[in-house]
Amino acid sequence: MSASSKKKLHAEETNVKLTEKQLAQQKEDKKVRAYTIAFAAVLAVLVVVAAIIFIGRGITNSGSREKKTVALTLGDTTLSNAELSYYFIDTVNNFYSQNGTYAALYGLDTGKALDQQTFDEDAGTTWADYFLTSAEQSARAIHAVYNEAVANGHTLSETEQSQLDSLESTLSLYASVYGYSKPEAYLKAMYGNGAALDSYKEYYRVNLMASGYQTEYRNGLTYTDEQVKAKDDENPAVYNSYSYNQYYLSASRYLDDEASNADKAAAAEADAKALAGENIDSVEALDAAIAALDVNADTTASSSAMDDTRYTSVNSVIAQWISDTSRKAGDKTYIANTSTTTDDEGNEVETISGYYVVYYRSSTDNRTPLVNVRHILAGFEGGTTENGTTTYSDEEKAAAKAKAEEWLQTWEDGDATEDSFAALATENTTDSGSKDNGGLYENVYPGQMVSAFNNWCFDENRKPGDTGIVETSYGYHVMYFVGQSGETYREYLVKNDLTSEDYTNWYNALVDGLDMTVGNTSYIRTNLVLKSK
Repeated sequence: MSASSKKKLHAEETNVKLTEKQLAQQKEDKKVRAYTIAFAAVLAVLVVVAAIIFIGRGITNSGSREKKTVALTLGDTTLSNAELSYYFIDTVNNFYSQNGTYAALYGLDTGKALDQQTFDEDAGTTWADYFLTSAEQSARAIHAVYNEAVANGHTLSETEQSQLDSLESTLSLYASVYGYSKPEAYLKAMYGNGAALDSYKEYYRVNLMASGYQTEYRNGLTYTDEQVKAKDDENPAVYNSYSYNQYYLSASRYLDDEASNADKAAAAEADAKALAGENIDSVEALDAAIAALDVNADTTASSSAMDDTRYTSVNSVIAQWISDTSRKAGDKTYIANTSTTTDDEGNEVETISGYYVVYYRSSTDNRTPLVNVRHILAGFEGGTTENGTTTYSDEEKAAAKAKAEEWLQTWEDGDATEDSFAALATENTTDSGSKDNGGLYENVYPGQMVSAFNNWCFDENRKPGDTGIVETSYGYHVMYFVGQSGETYREYLVKNDLTSEDYTNWYNALVDGLDMTVGNTSYIRTNLVLKSK
């Protein structure tokens, strides 16, 4: 299977799992976290847990070949086969932990050796080749950033140093759990015969340094109001959000298999034109017309509501129409979805695969101020889990609510200040993400938090010092509104794009500037089988 086929399969599989709204949110989340390096070794426990799929491999030699044979040269640094194996195994593990359930959609058989499976037929590469190349590039990126960190005097934070100092005890714990007498034996079972505690600790330290420095660099990027405005002016629509309804009429649903593509497209266009007709003056009218189509007989078809969708997440086929500055509520249209192929004679052929019907509702320029808020979470406890979903009884929910009410009353009976609220949050909240900073979330943007939490924060009547109790799927939140930030959501989005661009340029320059030479990688365990059948 070719690499392009794998990409297509992945895209189809992703679209099956996510609704359009979820896809839009996924893109937004990725934008917010853009270009953060995923250094696998930074989360030691995650790596260790994921790596249990390799536990039990036999130890056949001392590992001297793996330790002495140079597998990769990165500038002035050399990595042995043993050291590159850390990157290789963690690359495989990360892929497996994220995609193991859907591995077959990528063409990967988890019950077959990696070096016995074709990854790209055209290039003649195996899955082992793919993972090894990925590991080499990962090592290059990490060492490029690490070298820059050292050159600029960066050191490990107290938390990072603590992680490094406790690594041996963490590995000892896992060694004990899986029946190994000491960490070295456990590491060999995971990473191969050349693995050793000292080299693994160095691998971990380098990763911590690189990860910490890239975060420090990215967070240190700042921009003037003039730079923000200049970026915004490049294409203002990019930072708007749009609300609309859309419906797709696939040409393949029309006529029989003997009909031509052109005839099918013409039939789909006729229905699309009717759905965008003069008698459609509301979403309700649009949905009624959709339901009345012959192709939708015995179905519950209706349009999809897209609410406050960022321009960057609007379907590219309809984005230009949606973002037209003359657009007003109630506007509607239908737009062909086309694809271009090349025939046997080398001529380009355009095919209409269907039509999008779009009903425009509104837009926003996202100049809403960001907000700062504190909360104390009384998380639901107990619950019944079935098919991966946990539900809570009325009694369990009532218990969480009672806690939240008690905490709010305690605060009101005390000093009733932001500081006293923060202290109460640190002492009681079950939200680990904000426990250490008094329940504080800063620069919260619209749609970032779950619905009820978000709606409370962005109530138009909200003012500093307001409190309340909000129920979400996580439990009951005792809320304290600190106030609006000095930055709008639009400014945040623009700055995030500037940061991503500058960070990416910096990162790519570092990586491209580090010479890499691949040596003898014959002792890397490319014959791994991810899962026993």
